[in-house]
Amino acid sequence: MEQRRVYLDNSATTVVDSEVIKEMQPYFSDIYGNASSFHYFGRQAKTALDNARKKTAKLLNSSSEEIFFTGCGTESDNIAIFGILNAYGEKGHVITSRIEHHAVLYSCKHLEVNGYEVTYLDVDEDGVVSVEDFKKAVKDNTLLVTIMHANNEVGSIQPIEKIASELKKINGKRKKKIYFHTDAVQTAGKLYLDVKKLGIDLLAISAHKFNGPKGIGALYIKNGTNILPIAFGGHHENGLRPGTENIPYISGLAKALEISNAKIEEYNKRVFALREKLKEGILNAIPDVTINGSGSRAVSNILNVSFNYIEGEALLLMLDMKGVAVSTGSACAAGSSGPSHVLSAMGVNPVASQGAIRFSLGYHNTEEDVDYVLEVLPKVISSLRSMSPVRNQKTFENKE
Repeated sequence: MEQRRVYLDNSATTVVDSEVIKEMQPYFSDIYGNASSFHYFGRQAKTALDNARKKTAKLLNSSSEEIFFTGCGTESDNIAIFGILNAYGEKGHVITSRIEHHAVLYSCKHLEVNGYEVTYLDVDEDGVVSVEDFKKAVKDNTLLVTIMHANNEVGSIQPIEKIASELKKINGKRKKKIYFHTDAVQTAGKLYLDVKKLGIDLLAISAHKFNGPKGIGALYIKNGTNILPIAFGGHHENGLRPGTENIPYISGLAKALEISNAKIEEYNKRVFALREKLKEGILNAIPDVTINGSGSRAVSNILNVSFNYIEGEALLLMLDMKGVAVSTGSACAAGSSGPSHVLSAMGVNPVASQGAIRFSLGYHNTEEDVDYVLEVLPKVISSLRSMSPVRNQKTFENKE
């Protein structure tokens, strides 16, 4: 009998929607010109590029000239952070949070090594930054604020609009503007992204998080933003991101965003119900577990659970043997032996953090998927705990 497979790692990547594949197909074979070429084939590709840019801009409530296509969310984040700071031409102060994706966190660590000052805002037990803490962190030499829209491990949604509102007041009293960047990789396709309503200057997204292809991202840059390229070699993307545009994938990103935006409400209703069923099933069937983060302040598809007395990696491997795909945290941190920096920032006990699993659902998941997970998970947990020296020691102490 073939092994049943259940994919609950949609925050790492998602399946490409069939309509997106259909949208991309002509640009691999029929409309294959270079968008920078002036002949017929190039003009065809340029039309496709312009249409995708217009579509993406409309979905983000921006203008076309504010949309720049990149290779991924990480590249978008790097262009935003280093591009803004390079344009200042001076070293100053940056504000971020302790729970950022490594695309931002490691960039900020690099800045510190090179003479910048960085403030890492704390988060509460739900993984949410404080607006008051942000206000206190601003200095005379602050140049940039970079805070993610929603966290990739626990799903916590940050108060971006409130921070932007406070920053607008602060900027009104300053000669040098403090720019605001947000990594919205985990919210695109799950929340409506209105850049004007959010009040930010730069916003990054990545197609493969909302059923588009891997290897393509976008960066919104508000008109009037002073930014410089961090790579060189061509005029592409208005000189900000050199390299021949990937027309098939750019078209795929725009189509995927269009499809996901059209069904956001349906998606959230469906996926939220599945997440709650999974959460309640775990709490009812398995003792000594902790839910990390608050579902009411998070995106609908992420459930982060600490299973006491076991290692998360061991649980991941055993679930994989049963056909269930999950994660111990960010896919980009795979191979890291330390506890999650996100859970540590939230105050989660390091031992509990080591036993944490991220279940991230997607549009293609079903109730049968959740039922299957709830069928195999308690048995796997029981098996692992029976081999746990920590659990066995606790049991012995209780008997004494």
